[in-house]
Amino acid sequence: MISRNIAETVVGAIVLGIAIIFAVFLWRFSDVGFGAGQYTVDAKFRSAEGITVGTDVRLAGVKIGSVSNLSLDPQTFQAIARLSIKPEYQMPDDSAAIISSEGLLGGSFVEILPGGSYELMEDGSEFGETQGAVSFISLLMKFVTGKDE
Repeated sequence: MISRNIAETVVGAIVLGIAIIFAVFLWRFSDVGFGAGQYTVDAKFRSAEGITVGTDVRLAGVKIGSVSNLSLDPQTFQAIARLSIKPEYQMPDDSAAIISSEGLLGGSFVEILPGGSYELMEDGSEFGETQGAVSFISLLMKFVTGKDE
């Protein structure tokens, strides 16, 4: 009976050790920053369809951050996406945020289109120009029926 308890303890310790090694590996070699050293900016969209917390934020096709929070503005009924961006990617304050799709069957991401201003966005800034997701289903229905919904 004692040897069985010792065996279970050893197996449990091995499993726990492997889990810790995996977590350290994931933290070290992935792009997960846990918000440390990043700045946040808000983007208000008419529709945030297709994006969730953790969705990539890309600039020129390169991942520069992720969506850290999604909420709804009770006054305007717009979706507010809080974007956490790496500090080495400072953007002009007249940049635009667009929800783009990787293709017909691909996922969505937030694409940043940099502006031309010399002033940079700061922590807590908000994008002045945004474009929400385009629903392929509604576009298809408009094409098939010839009606606007």
